[in-house]
Amino acid sequence: MLTTHILDTANGSPAAHLKLELWRITDGPTHLVTQHTNADGRTDAPLLDKTAIAVGEYELRFWVGDYFARTTDNLPDPPFLSLVPIRFAIADPSAHYHVPLLVSPWSYSTYRGS
Repeated sequence: MLTTHILDTANGSPAAHLKLELWRITDGPTHLVTQHTNADGRTDAPLLDKTAIAVGEYELRFWVGDYFARTTDNLPDPPFLSLVPIRFAIADPSAHYHVPLLVSPWSYSTYRGS
């Protein structure tokens, strides 16, 4: 299973209603899903459930520029960050992969969560 959540470190809250896309990169980029986060900064359903997850390379694309344009005053135009791509690989499809994003208008970090 593949899940994510996004935390807005500038405002100290979950990043609600942030658009994200999942792409499979192995064998050429293929768009798999587009979702928006809920009020808790999470998607309502896994990005990949246990029947859809497969070994390979993937990319999550987080549309942070649109989110911060709605939630933060006095941002530069254009914003410093507009799209945050995170490329990662799934080696064990029976495992739970959780890819959180900690983000502000000026920085981001990620890790493999649980």
